[in-house]
Amino acid sequence: MSSEHVIVVEKLADFRWSQPDIKVITAEQFVAEQPLHRGRVRKVTNLCRSYGYLSMGYYCSLLAEARGDRVTPSVDTILSLQRKRLEPSALAQLNRLIGPLKEIPRSVNTLTLHVFFGIMDDPSLAALARKSFELFRCPLMEVTLERQEQSAHWQIGGLQALDLRDVDAARDEVFVQALLQYTRRSWRPMIAMPQPRMDLAVLHDPHDRLPPSNLKTLRKLVDVGQEMGIAVELIEKKDLARLTQFDALFIRETTAVTHHTFQFARKAMAEGMPVIDDPASILRCTNKAFLAELLREHAIATPLTHMVSRRTLADMQHRLAYPVVVKVPDGAFSRSVKKAENFEQLHGIARDMLKESEIILVQEFMYTDFDWRIGVLAGQAIFAAKYFMCDGHWQILQHTANGKYTEGRVQAIPLDQVPPQVVAAAVSSARLVGDGFYGVDLKATASGVYVIEINDNPNLDVGVEDAALGDGLYRLLLTHFLRQVEQRFSNSRVVGGLDHQPALGLAVAAG
Repeated sequence: MSSEHVIVVEKLADFRWSQPDIKVITAEQFVAEQPLHRGRVRKVTNLCRSYGYLSMGYYCSLLAEARGDRVTPSVDTILSLQRKRLEPSALAQLNRLIGPLKEIPRSVNTLTLHVFFGIMDDPSLAALARKSFELFRCPLMEVTLERQEQSAHWQIGGLQALDLRDVDAARDEVFVQALLQYTRRSWRPMIAMPQPRMDLAVLHDPHDRLPPSNLKTLRKLVDVGQEMGIAVELIEKKDLARLTQFDALFIRETTAVTHHTFQFARKAMAEGMPVIDDPASILRCTNKAFLAELLREHAIATPLTHMVSRRTLADMQHRLAYPVVVKVPDGAFSRSVKKAENFEQLHGIARDMLKESEIILVQEFMYTDFDWRIGVLAGQAIFAAKYFMCDGHWQILQHTANGKYTEGRVQAIPLDQVPPQVVAAAVSSARLVGDGFYGVDLKATASGVYVIEINDNPNLDVGVEDAALGDGLYRLLLTHFLRQVEQRFSNSRVVGGLDHQPALGLAVAAG
C-alpha cells in the first residue's frame, strides 16, 4: 500500500533522461485520469514547463491536491512564486545562508543559481540550496543573488521556477542524483523489487549521546520492516525537504518544542502523514507543568506537586515536607531535576532554575527501588519494564559534572506479571495525552500507584524494553503505522461528496 511515485511533464520528450524506477506521464494523461480507480495515494512531482495561473502545470498541482495526492510543488507554492514577493521571514532565513563568496570578482553584481530538489553542485551554497527547497518546495528553481551596494555581501534578488528544458546537459549528473535522492528510487534497477507496503521514515540523530533508540535498535526496526514488506529508512535533520516522499514518520530523537523534531512533526501533520510523535503529544509531554495540571484535573494520583515562581518561592519555606524534588518543566532524561533536603537548598536550586523558566515544579519526594515504565501505543499497553535506581543514587539516570552519566539496570517484565493497577494507571494517563506511543513512569508504594510523568518518545532498545516480546514489539509498532497508512489510502479513494475524509499519514524520526 505504499505511495506510488509519478513524474508529470508537459511532453514526454521534455524528460530526456533514461527512465528511472518512476512512472513518467504527460500532463494531459494526468488530467484525464479517473482517480476513483487509482486505489492509492501518490507522490506526484510536477515538472511541467510552466506553473502560470490556469496553465497545465497549475491544473496538475490543483487536481493532484483535490485527489488527495502529495504533490510538489503545491498550489500554494505556485502562487507564492507567481507573486514574486518573498515573505520577509523566508527571505531573512535565506540571506543568512549566503556567505561572502570571496572568489566572485567585485565586477560581478548578479549571480544566477540553478537548484534541483534542494541540491546544487557548489558546496559553499549547499545550505542555501537546501533551505530554499525546504521553504518553497519547487523542484527546479532559479535563485538570483545580488551583491549589496558597495559591499562584499550578497542577498536574494529573486526566485522562480525552472523549466525542465532549462537543465543544461553539463549538469545532467547533478539533476539525476538530486531526483534519485528526492524520490528515493534507483535508476534502471537491475532487479525489479516488489513495491513495499509502506515507506516509513525514522528521524534520528546519530550524534546524540542519549537517544531514545540506539543504532542497533534502529537497524532492528529496519530488518523487521523488511520482513513485513515495509521500507524503513533512517533520516536526519537535513532531510526535512524529503519528508513528503514517505508515507509515515516515526521520531526516534529526543523531542522539544523549540527543536527541529517539532518542525518535522508539524510538517508531517500538515501533509496528512501519520506521525509519532505528533505535535500535540510533543507539546504536552515535554512540559511537566502541563502534565501535572492534566493529571490533577483528571484525579490521577501523582506526588504532591507545587508550581513555583519567583514571587511564590518564599511561601514554600513552611509549606513543604523535605526532601523535595525540583524540576524545570521542559526537560528530558533526568536533566534539570534535583533534590533539595531543606529550604536553603531549595532556594539555591530554584534561583538557578528560574533563570530558565518562569515556573518550576517542586514535588513530593517518593523513593522506590525502581520505577515502572509502561509502554502505551494507541491507548493499549504493549510493554513493561522496571527501571532501577543507580547504585547509591535516587534516580535511574545520574549525570556527572564532566558530562558523563550512569544508568540503573532495566528489567523487562511480561505484561501479565505487572500489577493490574499499574497498567490501568498508565493507560488512563496516556489516553489523556493522545493516541500515540508513550512511556508512562510510575511508582508503586504501600499507599498506592503514582504517575511520575508521561514521555512522548519512550526509550526502546534491543535487549532492554523488548526483552519480553522480542521482535514482536517492533511488529506491533510497524503494524500500527501500516494500519494508519492503509486507512489513509482507503479514505483517499473517495474524492468529493459527503464520503470524502481527510488523509492520514505517518513518518518516523530517530535520534
